[in-house]
Amino acid sequence: MPDAAGPGTVLPPARREGPPAFHLLAKPTGATCNLDCAYCFFLSKEMLYPGSRFRMADGMLEAYIRQLIEAHRVPEVTIAWQGGEPTMMGVDFFRRSVELVEKHRRPAMTVAYTIQTNGTLIDDELAAFFAEHDFLVGMSIDGPRAMHDAYRVDRGGRPTFDRVMRGLEILRRHGVDVNALTTLHRANADHPVEVYRFLRDDCGLRFIQFIPIVERLPAPPIDAPVERAGLTPGLAVKAPWTSWRDRPPYRQEGTLVTDRSVTADQYGAFLIGVFEEWVRRDIGTVYVQMFDVALASWYGEPSALCVHAETCGTALALEHNGDLYSCDHFVEETYRIGNIAETPLVELVASERQVAFGRAKRDTLPAYCRACDVRFACHGGCPKDRFVRTPDGEPGLDYLCAGYRAFFHHVDEPMRAMAALLRRGRAPAELVGWYAAEDARIRDAVRRAGRDEPCPCGSGRMVTLCHGAA
Repeated sequence: MPDAAGPGTVLPPARREGPPAFHLLAKPTGATCNLDCAYCFFLSKEMLYPGSRFRMADGMLEAYIRQLIEAHRVPEVTIAWQGGEPTMMGVDFFRRSVELVEKHRRPAMTVAYTIQTNGTLIDDELAAFFAEHDFLVGMSIDGPRAMHDAYRVDRGGRPTFDRVMRGLEILRRHGVDVNALTTLHRANADHPVEVYRFLRDDCGLRFIQFIPIVERLPAPPIDAPVERAGLTPGLAVKAPWTSWRDRPPYRQEGTLVTDRSVTADQYGAFLIGVFEEWVRRDIGTVYVQMFDVALASWYGEPSALCVHAETCGTALALEHNGDLYSCDHFVEETYRIGNIAETPLVELVASERQVAFGRAKRDTLPAYCRACDVRFACHGGCPKDRFVRTPDGEPGLDYLCAGYRAFFHHVDEPMRAMAALLRRGRAPAELVGWYAAEDARIRDAVRRAGRDEPCPCGSGRMVTLCHGAA
């Protein structure tokens, strides 16, 4: 039988098949927000769309919902809203989005809804809607009042803590699932237990994400090499902006960081401090994203968090007008891969450009990282933070590397124990009892130890400088 295409026929290129599922953060208000958080990297993205009303039109909303559902080859899809501040769209916008999901979803397809919000605009009507449709609400809370209000202020420079707490109380009253989104920065990073206990006890939250603030800055123009001027990669300098009024367009470039940024050592110590509290009482009742990610790695599963996955490229961002970007952290013209009104979403996600973006995370990993004993859990961190040098001078090391290494080494033994319990069909929470017994043993041994003897915990320090100090 002859070929359907005759001699000289030019066949269209085969369409690349994209991933069966991916994560897409849709921004119905773009970067528009009612707050003016000092460390927010996204507020300046308004400058990408001069003159825009920053509201997703109904036609674009339907195109987004329909194309997202069509692009998924799995029985579940997540509709994820972010901003700016997405609740500025009002409850009717989200009601319409649910109607469109029901119109376009395939039979037996499960749809999950999530939204990230600063919480200040939550009212009873919005909370009741979230409860009705099982929204998981990610709320930005940076800790107790002073820590939260250090940088999270409104456009008039006023604190927001009380408004956030009011929004949280409304959500809890309606039975909405809330996930804490807690950024770590200069004001709270030295207080791990205080922050964790506030979220767990005062806020009553059982799902917590800790997000390190790393604000990059280019070095100022100078005649001498940066190193000679003392501006080594990763050096913290005074932040040149505090408000949307003086904020330049933010891009992922530069090897300096602002003095608001968390340091690598702070980040590692914070995670370890929270872990030591969590592992003794909260396994199985409080879910800290970083601990879940680590346990998956020790159990032998790939990371569900792009930061610690081997490759990336399946966590994209959709602007209010349909522009698609490679990643929420790379909403810059260089990383705009198209518009879903012009090219189907499924084709953009599967494009060679986006695939190359995702592969680059693995392919540009420094030799120092490739030889690291915790590479299986870390995979080099997020590409946006890989701007310092390895000990042997190779570029591309994650700014937070020292913190990651400290944390992953610290949790190695308990993670091995929890993974072993899981493999035997038992609950990781059994480890809580082991810690209680071990702590009791150490307390008893400390009481019997001499002042100048090594601490029974095995730290190598004297009793008076270790557990005896408490």
